[in-house]
Amino acid sequence: MSDAMDQPPLVVHLTHALSFGGLESLLVERINRMPAGAYRHAVICLTRSNPDFARKIRREGVQIVELHKPAGLALSTHAALYRALRRLRPTVLHAYNLAAVEYGPVALLAGVPVRVHGSHGRDAADPHGLNPKHNALRRAMVPFYDCCYANSGAMLDWLRATIKVSDEKSCLLSNGIDADRFRAKDGPDEEGAPIVIGTVGRVEQVKNHAALLDAFLLLRERQPQLRERLRLAIIGDGPVLNQLRARAADAGVADAVWLPGTRTDVADILRTFRVFAMSSIAEGTPGAALEAMATALPVVGTRVGGIPEVIEDGVTGTLVPPSDPAALAAALEPFVLDAAHAARVGTAGRERVLRKYSMGAMVAAYQSLYDTLCERKTPLRKPAKSCVE
Repeated sequence: MSDAMDQPPLVVHLTHALSFGGLESLLVERINRMPAGAYRHAVICLTRSNPDFARKIRREGVQIVELHKPAGLALSTHAALYRALRRLRPTVLHAYNLAAVEYGPVALLAGVPVRVHGSHGRDAADPHGLNPKHNALRRAMVPFYDCCYANSGAMLDWLRATIKVSDEKSCLLSNGIDADRFRAKDGPDEEGAPIVIGTVGRVEQVKNHAALLDAFLLLRERQPQLRERLRLAIIGDGPVLNQLRARAADAGVADAVWLPGTRTDVADILRTFRVFAMSSIAEGTPGAALEAMATALPVVGTRVGGIPEVIEDGVTGTLVPPSDPAALAAALEPFVLDAAHAARVGTAGRERVLRKYSMGAMVAAYQSLYDTLCERKTPLRKPAKSCVE
């Protein structure tokens, strides 16, 4: 083993950055919740970490290493990662998404016995996973990993069909939600209170918030009597945030559209929403939608990626075609008009989260994957249960 015999094995999480985002939030939850006696953890950021976000890690002794990778190929980053891995001597390298996939060979050369790659979403410039160069790189890296998992059924199908990952080397690891933190609001809205349509997530092209803004404008036209009460909240930061703010101002709705950037009080903000909306053109398993459902909000989302696996159409929300603001507005309308209907559908969503997407189940599944691979690759590990699909 590469770890000292008297210490739990070390897992190094390799990610593009450590900052506010769905993938990163769940990574931190797994670090905080996995039993301390099972694994130690470290995080290597190819670029850098956000100090405010890093403070969410409550587990003691978690090292954070920043490699400050520049844009492009940056072979010097491979050398820096090799040195970091030789110093840390982990048992497991856990790499996330396309940004980190190319570093499997570095981990092998550095003597890391167990190597895992996770697909939690695709590159914003290639939301459907069609880029031939990216896919050639992914296929070339498959032999360097012991497991290539996905966090949605649609992503797992793509891994197997397009990237040619074998069934034996791939599995599904679903996201989990803290249903104690994300909980329903206390009581109904006050009479005449604002009706908030909201979403949470990185503000980038793949999320297509422009279509959500267009749907909001259409809804104001369709329901003029509610115009003064209707609000749109888009929580998150990203490369198109200023562009979206300008678009709202040009449409004359800057006073009705809240674009605050990153917030640390998302659970509280969700309880101010009437309905949650997802306008993405591609998604893995949308953790933000699960958080909304745990908050007992109905969810209106596009029929792409892992969204249909989460939203039960007509039961916990409504599915619409992507890039169709009119369909999105029509689907939001019943929840805007009828608070009781929104509450009933939201309650069904929370029940679904409690049944299928618990945080405990997610953490146990990842730990089981580590255990299985460590048992196979490092014989001194104690026997453990197999990978949970």
